Amino acid sequence: MSKIIYFFISILFLINFAYAEQVKVFEFTEKELSELKVRKVRGADNKTIYTVGSNENGKFFKAVADNSASGLGKEIKIDLNKTPFINITWKVEKDLNGIKEDTKKGHDFAARVFAIKKTGATPLSNRAINYVFSSNSEIGQSWRSPYTKKSIDNVISTTKEHLNVWVTVKANVKKDFKKFHDLDVNEINGIAIMTDTDNSKLKAISYYQNIFFSSE
Repeated sequence: MSKIIYFFISILFLINFAYAEQVKVFEFTEKELSELKVRKVRGADNKTIYTVGSNENGKFFKAVADNSASGLGKEIKIDLNKTPFINITWKVEKDLNGIKEDTKKGHDFAARVFAIKKTGATPLSNRAINYVFSSNSEIGQSWRSPYTKKSIDNVISTTKEHLNVWVTVKANVKKDFKKFHDLDVNEINGIAIMTDTDNSKLKAISYYQNIFFSSE
């Protein structure tokens, strides 16, 4: 009898696993890197340098920002009713210790991933949740960007706990849009990554890998 019960439990596990949906955002290839939209931050003197690398877990983007700021954006529709969770694997090799990230002068992050919802005719009307790998704040802290009220900085990783080590995190984007923007969002329209140091004039080095959305 115990073998039969074990068999059915195993089958149920496989069924649940099979129905766990995933939507991959980036391929982390040279071809994709050449095709992604590079968005330089207004007023920044230089662009962040993004390159492709690989390790035992697959390919990744490496970002080096030295008094620079630019992001890589991808237009992609994500059905948040089916796959509300964003999953991010990333690492910060060199952080930005000592800056005040909730101020204009210190509004830089060694790594961040934007989840973007179009809410109007122009990019300025978009709403965003900015998932950040903070160098100074605690996990769970959040605040409105000092540059726009339509973007929320939400700390989900910190170099206080994980400096120069890979870490994987997960967040419920649908719930976060309701929590921070009071919006019932069924889908988002884009994802972007950015490592920037144009405000602090410092240098940061980070890595992005295996970014996807999942049902659970």
